[in-house]
Amino acid sequence: MSTFRRRRKTPCGLLSGLLGVIAMATVAAQEGPGLGETPSPEMLAAWDIDIGPDGSGLPAGSGTAAVGETLYMTNCFACHGPEGEGLLNDRLAGGHGSLASEAPRKTVGSYWPYATTVFDYVRRAMPYLMPQSLTNDEVYALTAYLLYINGIVARDEVMDAETLPDVEMPNRDSFVIAYPRR
Repeated sequence: MSTFRRRRKTPCGLLSGLLGVIAMATVAAQEGPGLGETPSPEMLAAWDIDIGPDGSGLPAGSGTAAVGETLYMTNCFACHGPEGEGLLNDRLAGGHGSLASEAPRKTVGSYWPYATTVFDYVRRAMPYLMPQSLTNDEVYALTAYLLYINGIVARDEVMDAETLPDVEMPNRDSFVIAYPRR
């Protein structure tokens, strides 16, 4: 027999819930969702942060894996492990030659086709609890570190808007090319 019991809804509980819904509706009616309003150039600029495979959209800044390692230990280690081997979240390093196996490991070094995609993702979505909180220099440094732990760039190699698009990722030719290469 189940030990689950239904909670009875009391008048106080129903009233409290109803007042909460009314309060939210009042706030929404006052502020509105902004539908139909033309966004300002500043709002558009804040949303328009995508980076193309050819490097289009890369901002000014630069970084190396040496600098990125310290940032990684501060911002990424807890979820991705000391050298990207994965903990709570995905593995970031290794997996070379595993894609055709029965247990493929899709990592930055084994799967991702463009180094610019790494920059774009880190800039847009990381660190997990504070996305878009890193400076461009920090994102370049973290990208360089991720490429370094995958054996793709040297520890002191500078990643910036000029060098990052030229990085040849190991799995680059296994994807359909939708953009012309540089």
